[in-house]
Amino acid sequence: MVERGVRRAGLPVAHSAGFSPHPKISYSGGAPTGAASEAEFLEISLTARLDPGTVRVRLDAVLPDGIDVIEVADLAVAQAPRLEASEWEVVLPGVTPEAATKAVEAFLAAAHAEVERLTSNGVRRLDTRAGVVTLELDRRATAEGQQECAILRMVVRHLSPAVRPEDILAAFRAMSGLEPSSPAVVTRLAQGPLGTDIAADGRNEARITAEAPRPDGRDAAQGQVMATCLDAEGASMASTAPVSAYEQLPRGAERPDAADCAREPDGRDRPDARDRATEQRAS
Repeated sequence: MVERGVRRAGLPVAHSAGFSPHPKISYSGGAPTGAASEAEFLEISLTARLDPGTVRVRLDAVLPDGIDVIEVADLAVAQAPRLEASEWEVVLPGVTPEAATKAVEAFLAAAHAEVERLTSNGVRRLDTRAGVVTLELDRRATAEGQQECAILRMVVRHLSPAVRPEDILAAFRAMSGLEPSSPAVVTRLAQGPLGTDIAADGRNEARITAEAPRPDGRDAAQGQVMATCLDAEGASMASTAPVSAYEQLPRGAERPDAADCAREPDGRDRPDARDRATEQRAS
């Protein structure tokens, strides 16, 4: 969808080389499949310098409703945000707040909570407890009378391999037997640098801090933040940027003047096949 939006907006996006060039668009800490998100970051390499405000307006105008470009920054002059952790909201249908509270307490009390994940390289084990900074039950569901729907809020570090909310739910299942009646609804609310606040009772509370104020008073949790990166090499070649993939193919040397004559690498004339056959018979 973003690639289509870039084309519709007419942005001079840089492409990779080769026979199948792709637009240079990278996603930092992309949300896992099946998860919603209100705070995504991506970088777009351009072959010409454009005003960030112009890029935001043009790209936001062609994207579908619900995908909003909140802010655009030129990474050639601005520092990229540090994405150290994400804040997640997890809705557990069919789970009572009491059962969710017991599962959260058991998880936080454990020193380790290892789960297995099937990857392309085989089964890997990861410690989900090491990635969780904070985990608590959102009391709004109880206050609104939704006794059969628990909502969790968690801050998870960006580790390698990444700890996903589904991995934490797998640990709940193994440790407490917690199982939602239908698939959990997972939404990323924010991502950014990880900081700590000192609460009134002296406890440290993790928080996701913002690098800079967002336009119109909005923060990263209210939509999608997109950053553009000026490709230095592409900028220097902007005046000669290829208009199609075929322009990136190597060009051969011009054909010699004589139709029946080829050239050696050092420029000497090479006899044609008929002359070579004559020489072989003579020898």
